[in-house]
Amino acid sequence: MKKIAIISTVVLGLLTTASCDSYLDINNDPNSPSVENMNPDIMFPAAEMNLVGTYGDFMRITGGYYAQHYAQTFGTSNYLDFSQFSMSATRSSGAYSQLNQRALSNLQTVRTMAEEKEEWGTYLAATTLRAFAYQVLVDCYGEVPYSEAFTGTTTPKYDDGADIYTGVIAELDDALEKAAPGDLVATNFLYPDENAANWIKFAKALKLKMLMREYDVNKDAAAAVKKLVEEGDFPTEDVAYAGCWKDESGSMSPFFAEEFSPAWGSTQINVVANVAIIGTMQQKNADGDVVYEDPRLSAFFEANGSGEYTGGISGSNFSTSDDYKSTYWCRPVASYDMPVYMITVSEIEFFIAEYYARTGNNGEAKNHYEAAIEASCESAGVDGADDVIAQFPYDNSNWKKAIGVSKWIALAGTNNFEAWCEVRRLDYPAFGKVQGSDMYNLKDDSSYKPEKYVPGTLYTPIQVDSKVGKDKLLERWIYAESSSSRNNKTPEYPGDTAPVFWGK
Repeated sequence: MKKIAIISTVVLGLLTTASCDSYLDINNDPNSPSVENMNPDIMFPAAEMNLVGTYGDFMRITGGYYAQHYAQTFGTSNYLDFSQFSMSATRSSGAYSQLNQRALSNLQTVRTMAEEKEEWGTYLAATTLRAFAYQVLVDCYGEVPYSEAFTGTTTPKYDDGADIYTGVIAELDDALEKAAPGDLVATNFLYPDENAANWIKFAKALKLKMLMREYDVNKDAAAAVKKLVEEGDFPTEDVAYAGCWKDESGSMSPFFAEEFSPAWGSTQINVVANVAIIGTMQQKNADGDVVYEDPRLSAFFEANGSGEYTGGISGSNFSTSDDYKSTYWCRPVASYDMPVYMITVSEIEFFIAEYYARTGNNGEAKNHYEAAIEASCESAGVDGADDVIAQFPYDNSNWKKAIGVSKWIALAGTNNFEAWCEVRRLDYPAFGKVQGSDMYNLKDDSSYKPEKYVPGTLYTPIQVDSKVGKDKLLERWIYAESSSSRNNKTPEYPGDTAPVFWGK
């Protein structure tokens, strides 16, 4: 990887090349501005890019491998460990530090300054991104420092994920109570030149996601979700960082800059499509004829050099055979200005559908399920939602499978990290009978048999990490070395297959 250093470059590039030239003297670090210049208009955009740079790159890549949207291409091994359902204490340390030492640190400063001046629009915006960052950390690690974080101690205790969720949801409630739609918000990239109205909707959508994620383990979640759904004050457009990226080194959307741009001096191809998502979005009969093709397929993945859609096998980067060089594989569709999605309308509709399914309102569950697919197609810029719904109809008798599989498909082109979270929570797509080794045996390229894949299922990777094993997902990340090596309060690691609190 070009490491997490990309984020600092993105921040500097954006703050100096976008419509905010006056926010930053390039001789000053936006994360350590001089005292006289410290204000939300400088700190908040930097915090945004520290968060978005990590979430839109490292989290997207890892989530894509763990959710079996992505596989490792031939001849390289950059992410082969992710492909084998592994995460080391060092691999995530850069992302962990970026979220804590820069994003959350800056957001805490912005919240404090905004509260002192009673600038409630800025307070809400910073609180929303703070909650978002903690949601991501909990969903990865299960436990992280929260109550003692940023208090001056160098050894803050690790809080239970459930307590962190409760804490940041309370922070969201406090900020929502204080902010009004017309309140001004400090300079930012998500909703530039706007007031707090859209931030309020974003905060409520984030709260909905967190409450639905902990629905089975928090007795108070149902009532809180009911209130939110009845209010219906959610975003009507995808919440995404878009329109702020440039076709310039240091200013590109982070996933593109990491994996597609030659600006870093490398043209190595790592991330390609996985046979699981390709085999679900394009289904063939025994003769190899296509009998169903998802209209979003070409929006999510490029065809290969022969105009076909192909997927690699998790846990392998294949041999050096001429048969499977890089042009054989499909790659994710990416561009310098691709959005970084924070939450989509499709996700919101899937959560609402799930709420109605859980409460026995089958009609509304079906309506919102179909609305989620329609929103996904609209976001992808394609027609054909009716065909998708016909192929994957809502099934009230197994709503978890219907929602889980369809959400997994929809997230393949927008938010791979959230797909990994939702697969862990809903247990769909489930593992099928076919294993990765059934489709490719590492010794013989002629053993590549993608036709054995069963649509809408996961499979055990070839050479899966032994700490995970057969027919299981990586449920959490080992505590980051950048924290655990210096903090004697780091808890004992419960293991790769121990679910985070909402998955128990």
